[in-house]
Amino acid sequence: MTTSSISIEVDADTARAFSTASEEDRRKMQLLLNLRLRELVNSPSRPLKEIMDEIGTEAQARGLTPEILESIIHGD
Repeated sequence: MTTSSISIEVDADTARAFSTASEEDRRKMQLLLNLRLRELVNSPSRPLKEIMDEIGTEAQARGLTPEILESIIHGD
């Protein structure tokens, strides 16, 4: 399989975790991200709103509050 590079913006903690991970862990993260992106792209039957709701639910389960989101958006 041939590969291509893409750039995506992530929060600083995620970028730091990726850049400080071992080469093996970075390869694992890249593989998981590749599979997840492929899944999202190849399943257009799911409405975008449904995907966004799922992401929001997961973020809330991980502790993201409206106040933290507002802080992230405004760079506070």
